[in-house]
Amino acid sequence: MTNSRWEKRPEGSNWGEFGENDELGRLNLIDQNKVLQGAAEIKTGKTFCLSLPLDFPGGNILSPVRHPPKLQPVIRNDEPYYNYEWRKKDPKLTDIAADDAVLLHTQYSTQWDSLAHRGSIFDVKGKGEGDPVYYNGFAAGKDISMSEEQDISANALGIENMAAHGVQGRGVLVDLFSHFGEFPRKEVGYDELMRILEHDRIEIEKGDILCLWTGLDQMILRMNKQPDKSLKQACAVLDGHDKRLMQWITDSGIAAIASDNLAVENVGIDIPDCCTTTLPLHEHCLFKLGIHLGELWHLADLAGWLKANGRSRFMLTAPPLRLTGAVGSPVTPIATV
Repeated sequence: MTNSRWEKRPEGSNWGEFGENDELGRLNLIDQNKVLQGAAEIKTGKTFCLSLPLDFPGGNILSPVRHPPKLQPVIRNDEPYYNYEWRKKDPKLTDIAADDAVLLHTQYSTQWDSLAHRGSIFDVKGKGEGDPVYYNGFAAGKDISMSEEQDISANALGIENMAAHGVQGRGVLVDLFSHFGEFPRKEVGYDELMRILEHDRIEIEKGDILCLWTGLDQMILRMNKQPDKSLKQACAVLDGHDKRLMQWITDSGIAAIASDNLAVENVGIDIPDCCTTTLPLHEHCLFKLGIHLGELWHLADLAGWLKANGRSRFMLTAPPLRLTGAVGSPVTPIATV
């Protein structure tokens, strides 16, 4: 299989299988029937907000390049338009008004990675030379571009594609925290995950959105915007170097993965000599399979309720901002049980 952008696709990838110009990846599996499956999980009408406050975790210990949002007033009538008294313009007016703007790092807090978030150097032309490309062969510099003035845009694979499709279907939660706790950090491989699925009687089917609760969200909230470095050593993560786990992600047909931790997988660890990527799960999911990743979600309350009620499935609604050309987006997911 080839297309106009590539003659050769990465081993184990699904490039082209959803169409030559596909920008959705595995979200294509969330069709009308999958939405109905999610809706069928609504038994009580109770809802859970799965987003942290967007100014959490606080500081930039988890990621030195991402910072909390900064609010500022817009300027109107040559002054800050915040608690603005319209009687300044006309004495008879009683209106006051406020309007704000925000400088927002799109992946600071609860968020989705778009498929333009991580790519790889790969020989798409089959000539022995690597090119910087993203999912389905979209090219860095051409499709995901930055000008000399540093104007940037994901002209392909931007987060707006995810938003336009809608992210609403059946979520399945796996409670890793109850099995591994906060310390020491546990890298969860295929064997451990399969044991948990069997023990907790969890079934995951094609098109489901896999949600992993590790307990890191509880720690973040407990630290109240004063995080310390222990966050980087706490709670379970997936083992991105476990080839059987990566194959299970491929075979399971899951549409997306979300977790309450920083990157779903472990970060900041030594890279094995045999590995050519800092984040192998990201490469496998975003680059090869088109599986969007959600990070720093707030899953604790939902996890507690599901456990108390002997359930693992729920209706999940989690569209990102329809922000054209962005490679990530804040999200306020809602679970309905």
